[in-house]
Amino acid sequence: MFGFRPEGRRVKGLDPIVQMTPYIMPMRCDAQVFLDYDVDYDPLMRYIAQKSREGTKITFMEIVIAAFVRAVSQVPEINRFVMNKQFYNRKELTVSFTLLLETGDDSIKENTAKIFFDPSDTIFDVSARIKAAVEANRKEETSGFVLSLASVLLKVPFLPNLAVGVVKLLDRYGLCPKALLDGLPFHTSMYITNNASIGLMRVYHHIYNFGNTSLFFGMGVPKRFNTVDAKGNVVRKCQLPIGITADERVCAGAVYAKFFAVMKHCILHPETLETPPEHVYYNQGAEYHVAKPERTAAAGSETVKA
Repeated sequence: MFGFRPEGRRVKGLDPIVQMTPYIMPMRCDAQVFLDYDVDYDPLMRYIAQKSREGTKITFMEIVIAAFVRAVSQVPEINRFVMNKQFYNRKELTVSFTLLLETGDDSIKENTAKIFFDPSDTIFDVSARIKAAVEANRKEETSGFVLSLASVLLKVPFLPNLAVGVVKLLDRYGLCPKALLDGLPFHTSMYITNNASIGLMRVYHHIYNFGNTSLFFGMGVPKRFNTVDAKGNVVRKCQLPIGITADERVCAGAVYAKFFAVMKHCILHPETLETPPEHVYYNQGAEYHVAKPERTAAAGSETVKA
């Protein structure tokens, strides 16, 4: 309320054209735009294989998320959201995703994880945080806040509608407790789904009106095709397709272009993610830090400090 939220601060000095867009498009579903990004598969596969030989397991999704974190550190304007027609600088850098639970009867059940990153994180920091979150949220008996809350609400008729309505009202005016927002995966810098892990193609996923997600990434199964090189020779290529859905109100198209250029460079050259960025940039009034994960000496394995 009054420009202060647990996870954000009001943006000042915006271009009037940008500032008017929420009045023209008041909901995220009004303002979502769709982008294609086809990542060259071979450089990533070579990098992952090299790290594996060195004793460190890195996944495609970890590289994509690490590139996102690095791009936000250089173009912080992306880490904003619109709520109640007002623009906010996010005071945290988070990524949410859905994962399958390990069930004893092979039934398909899902859970969500939300991870807090520091903008200076390296690929190793990102990998450590993701592995720790997956380990903590994959067991059915430790299903986490979201599943526990949903299970309780669904036991009482009319309670889900009431609870969601109250949360949306409080959220609209910045009155939701920080502890509640920290547990909700829909209040996040970016949501990502790894469809490749279950054999599905990429998707252009909607960005939720509930919460304040401004970006959604959908990774699909690698696709192979023939093309022609500069000398006219037919070559076989493989790409990892990603569908991106973005809230166009958050910033100007030129800012999005700058952000994706940084992210693309990091994905094409993942070795650049092994060291922290030389400079980290923050939005005004929204500097934040997260304690670094602790890497153990055992074969590149990593854990997060409590």
